[in-house]
Amino acid sequence: MANIDYYFSTLSPFTYLAGTRLEEIATRHGATITYKPMDIATLFTRTGGVALPDRHAARKAYRLQELRRGAKKAGLPINEQPFFFPTNPAPSSYAIISAQKAGGGDLGGLVHGMLAAIWAGNRDIADNEVIRAVLSENGFDPDLADKGMLTAAEEYARNLEDAVSANVFGSPFYIVDGSECFWGHDRLDDLDAYLAGDL
Repeated sequence: MANIDYYFSTLSPFTYLAGTRLEEIATRHGATITYKPMDIATLFTRTGGVALPDRHAARKAYRLQELRRGAKKAGLPINEQPFFFPTNPAPSSYAIISAQKAGGGDLGGLVHGMLAAIWAGNRDIADNEVIRAVLSENGFDPDLADKGMLTAAEEYARNLEDAVSANVFGSPFYIVDGSECFWGHDRLDDLDAYLAGDL
């Protein structure tokens, strides 16, 4: 059985555009997923990426077009310039880490729910009440928003170190069995084909 290490930022619009396709692909191939939310801003500084405010205007304009087109292809609503972006990604990431440990809910739905809160709902995922609501909507105890914070913070930091060691440089980033890498929501078809033995 294959395992997919799924590195992502809860701020990433391109991770939002992936929807829950990763979970559908994993189910189809009997693969497991290890969710690894990480600090994308620090990852960029350590792997040669450029933070959005520091990008050239041409890149920023193209990004907005890509978001519009990608949302249309995915059939997802999107606010290309949400009010609560950027925000602190740590609280939502901690909640996902705690939920993964606790089990019992829809983890893929939780991740997508956090992303949808920003990119479709115009909500602040650093707000405790928003986090509690998204946890509850996906079958998790909303009190996970306030539990195990120290342990979750340590794992969040460890996920970043794991990402750097694994040559991750963006979000979403998928690694199958520790070696085969796929970067971007637009590479999910390739991931699907690889798990099927076609690539």
